[in-house]
Amino acid sequence: MTRELPDSCLRILSRQGGVVSCQQAQAAGVSAWEVANLLKQGRWQRLQYGVYAAFTGEPPRRALLWAAALRAGPRTILSYQTAAEIDGLIDMRTKLIHVTVPYAQRRRPTAGIIVHRSSRSIGIKRRPGLPPMTMTEETVFDLAQEAVSFDDVISLLARACQRRLTTPFLLGETLGRRTRMRWRAEIKLALPDVADGVQSPLEFRYRRDVERPHGLPRAKLQAPAVQHGSGIFRDVLYREYRVTVELDGNASHPDEQRWQDKRRDNAAAADGIVTLRYGWADVTERPCETAREIATVLARAGWRGTLRKCGPACRI
Repeated sequence: MTRELPDSCLRILSRQGGVVSCQQAQAAGVSAWEVANLLKQGRWQRLQYGVYAAFTGEPPRRALLWAAALRAGPRTILSYQTAAEIDGLIDMRTKLIHVTVPYAQRRRPTAGIIVHRSSRSIGIKRRPGLPPMTMTEETVFDLAQEAVSFDDVISLLARACQRRLTTPFLLGETLGRRTRMRWRAEIKLALPDVADGVQSPLEFRYRRDVERPHGLPRAKLQAPAVQHGSGIFRDVLYREYRVTVELDGNASHPDEQRWQDKRRDNAAAADGIVTLRYGWADVTERPCETAREIATVLARAGWRGTLRKCGPACRI
């Protein structure tokens, strides 16, 4: 940055990661001619049309985010995958920068920027040194709206809560304000299970398709335990009956993982816990048979409940 710049412009640059729009610069006392001269001298560089960085060299991520937000216009907020990246909801940096603008605000397509338009009042938050962005709950439902399957939605809900970015209660509050949300009814039904510890689509399907409709007792999900002096979590634990169900969503296991599973099952057996292990097909394609098998093991352990049919086509 240059010391010749007015203090008001320096404050903008400091707040926006060294990035300023042409309109901001002029309002801060830097004329269009001065901007052009700074660009010509190589002291500034253009990041987007009408948006400049007051430094040379490769612009950092923060500067690119500011440039995208300023290019899109007033009241622009970071959203969708970009907000998820900043929040830590996803683990990858998106090549395209996603922003949301008021519905009436139109811009021509810009390379590297995906512009979403919304007529709703959107909850926003601010992080030091970054443009405004959607609240975590808004981000979760924005991504859920575009998800390919409901299993992907469950993964989003579970990950957001597991990483302590939000809570099922806050998600439910936000869902109540989004009346046109895709999968709205299904999400509303799934949130109590997420609050109860569901961390994957397979765990959700187990509770929805195996345990609940067949009248099995309610298990503890992701139950903490100690094994060989180390803390572990059991996917599904029927503590009273000392029966655990381990769910494996992978189609195949590397040899080392299989041995780890066997050692874990053996250690559970040594503690008097029976381990049943099921994969994706057992839960999604054969839920009735799986429920019957679990009910048999639970009954031998003292369960006095009654297995029931999940519907007219139930195969138990």
